[in-house]
Amino acid sequence: MSKWTLPAIAVAGAAIGGLAVWGYDRQAAPGGLARAQVEGIVHDYVLAHGELLPQAMQKLQERESGTAVAANRPAIVTPFGSAWTGNPKGDVTLVEYFDYNCGYCRASLPTIAKLVAADPNLRVVFRDLPILSPQSRTAARASLAAAQQGKFGAFHDALYAAGPVSEATIARASATAGVDTGGAAGFAATADAEIGKNMETAAKLGVTGTPAWVVGDRVLSGALPIEELQKAIAAARAG
Repeated sequence: MSKWTLPAIAVAGAAIGGLAVWGYDRQAAPGGLARAQVEGIVHDYVLAHGELLPQAMQKLQERESGTAVAANRPAIVTPFGSAWTGNPKGDVTLVEYFDYNCGYCRASLPTIAKLVAADPNLRVVFRDLPILSPQSRTAARASLAAAQQGKFGAFHDALYAAGPVSEATIARASATAGVDTGGAAGFAATADAEIGKNMETAAKLGVTGTPAWVVGDRVLSGALPIEELQKAIAAARAG
């Protein structure tokens, strides 16, 4: 059951009750329908239109996500070091929560590149969310070290191109990007603090997998078609 199912049922129930009371008040004049009849009509209508519940769930989720995004915006859109691409002063920021062991995140790389190439006013921020394996956290630490040194993009592309994440592929990606790994041990606490912040923020947003996207006040999930992301970017730009 989705985390939104029970709240949506409550919303739908409240809507049914509200409609019933409204209908009863409208029909309370002499000769009008009895309250039980109005409630029955509303009940039957909702049962006959099952699409109302998913719609209620979607509206509730969007409202709750929007509130969470607004409350945590700096932690979402402020990049760590060089973990961003596109226009640094873009009027819209698209945020990707990703895991280096996530095949769908790897498959989204060309989509992100096309978005940036087609939209000169877009900034994309990358947030490490290592949830798939212990190696994901090791990769995230290396990714953040690269970002701190201004070499995130080269490391990011090199590690995804290297295939399954391992100590060897992480080391090769770091070398390819020219990352100084000599101070990696001292950087671990900083990296873990950033990862912990990303985990906490993602939980507040209801993010449970990767890739996850934040644009404007919306939270989206999965390897989405470029057209869907462009629509979300356009909606955020429109305000």
